[in-house]
Amino acid sequence: MDLPGTPPQRPPKPAAPRPVKLRYDCLKCPAYCCSYKRIGVTRYDLVRMARFFGITPEKAERKFTKMRSGERVLRHKKDHIYGTVCQFLDSETRRCTIYLGRPSVCREYPEINRCGYYDFLSWEREHQDDPEFIPLAD
Repeated sequence: MDLPGTPPQRPPKPAAPRPVKLRYDCLKCPAYCCSYKRIGVTRYDLVRMARFFGITPEKAERKFTKMRSGERVLRHKKDHIYGTVCQFLDSETRRCTIYLGRPSVCREYPEINRCGYYDFLSWEREHQDDPEFIPLAD
């Protein structure tokens, strides 16, 4: 409570959130997450992709997505590592070609500060004594 004639007391500032230390590096990964068969797309994702390409959401839906088990997902293309990957993955650089227009699920992945595939990949590379090693799934 403020006393008469004294400046009002301000509540203390909340502490700044502690930065989360990420325990993965997407730049060292061959884009395993882009090989998921179901990369879900919401209506808002279609609007974002349409804006990115300068087309209508309806055209983006027809051109970039398909239905899979009752869910709208991104189309795939052939890939020399995983068999198939998201059509927007650059096969040479292993980077997303629509990064600013990518779907929400891609923006939120992996949802925590660790990526299980990156942990596995790092372990394999260390034990194979090869920093570029990519385990293939046949």
